[in-house]
Amino acid sequence: MQPIMPPPPACRALLATALGLAGRHRLPCHRAPLAARLSSGAGGEVEAAGSGEAGGVLRHLLLKLRATGPVTVAEYMREALTNPGQGYYTRRGGVGEDFITSPEISQIFGELIGIWYISEWMAMGKQNAFQLVELGPGMGTLTGDILRVFNQLASLLSKCDVSIHLVEVSPKLSAIQAEMLTGGKVQSNPENKSAYMKGISKTGIPIYWYRDIQDVPQGYSFYLAHEFLDALPIHKFQRTEKGWHEVLVDIDPEVPDQLRFVLSPSRTPATENFIQPEETRDHVEVCPEAGVLIQRLACRIEKDGGAALIADYGHDGTKTDTFRGFRNHKLHDVLKAPGTADLTADVDFSYLRKMAEGRTATLGPIKQREFLKNMGIDLRLQVLLQHSRNSATHEQLLHSFDMLMNPKKMGDCFHFFALLPHHRVVRPTKKDNPQSKSPLPPVAGFGELSLK
Repeated sequence: MQPIMPPPPACRALLATALGLAGRHRLPCHRAPLAARLSSGAGGEVEAAGSGEAGGVLRHLLLKLRATGPVTVAEYMREALTNPGQGYYTRRGGVGEDFITSPEISQIFGELIGIWYISEWMAMGKQNAFQLVELGPGMGTLTGDILRVFNQLASLLSKCDVSIHLVEVSPKLSAIQAEMLTGGKVQSNPENKSAYMKGISKTGIPIYWYRDIQDVPQGYSFYLAHEFLDALPIHKFQRTEKGWHEVLVDIDPEVPDQLRFVLSPSRTPATENFIQPEETRDHVEVCPEAGVLIQRLACRIEKDGGAALIADYGHDGTKTDTFRGFRNHKLHDVLKAPGTADLTADVDFSYLRKMAEGRTATLGPIKQREFLKNMGIDLRLQVLLQHSRNSATHEQLLHSFDMLMNPKKMGDCFHFFALLPHHRVVRPTKKDNPQSKSPLPPVAGFGELSLK
């Protein structure tokens, strides 16, 4: 295999400047094993919750199913994850309890994401203002690491008006994010009616919280969705001798307080709308909400400029049954005790590409280890190792690097995908712009970048 080349000069310069962060380590958090979270399918050791933990979501679903009959997997996921009273995300939050994400593993991850955004801001002409919009910010760790890079490169951003916009539905998580990013100095119900909370970061950048991407103001923006799309509701379909049928959730007649999967007796509206004639797989998962989100992001980028970076585990239209649950860092039966476990499915990047509808250019998916390698993770690790003060920190840095980059861990499971304006990756024709002669700067992180 050919070695992956270092980042282009502009990105290398950013890296060199950002290395002023050398002696600053985030304190490592306690981390539970990640083996279950990294599983690429639904197999493996499964933990099922006891019947006493069923809770309000199951009771609500049982009443609903008895009254109206089977529901789609998408509707089941929506109830289990975001039910206003007992949903997994609205009630518990989840991060650190049932799964750990890349930003929690190493500060390097977020730092390199921050450099990517500044690199693209520079490549697109250094606009005098931009919004950084993160969807599902978790504990706020990733945004915090990005803000640290922005602060380190403050001289570069001195003439740019930067603001942070977080889309978060969980009251618990938004409170954690506010404490981490602002020290808890936030204002609820501000004058900006679309945002339900606002504050100022510890480095002086305004931060706003919203419940929906449509509430975020229009304008030149960079979007970030890290492990966000995988938790959006999916529809599942099965090919049979009689054609395609949708997989539904119903009450198990042999165990009335438990659930089971069934096939729809005939084609459903979702079957008509989401199964493509050329489909060759026998089992398909489609996430319409992810498609709608990509359409909205593509429309915003086409109109206002900017870019979107999506990082998640997924595939390019090749996998079939990936629906699974996680509880206490172990695989969990998806139909047991809804509301007590994280439910997730791999992102189909080929579907996202299609849903962009040509409004933007798309790059990827590219494996996480390749993206981070292109972004200079090896250089950043060496600097942190040189400044590590003890053997424990040294070992923790190496362990974190291995978790992010090892193909058998996160390196090959997670992928990066980007939406960019067409003019960012394709030079206008001479007829459109006869003065344009210089080559376009490569997009950092994607592909093997040369040093021309």
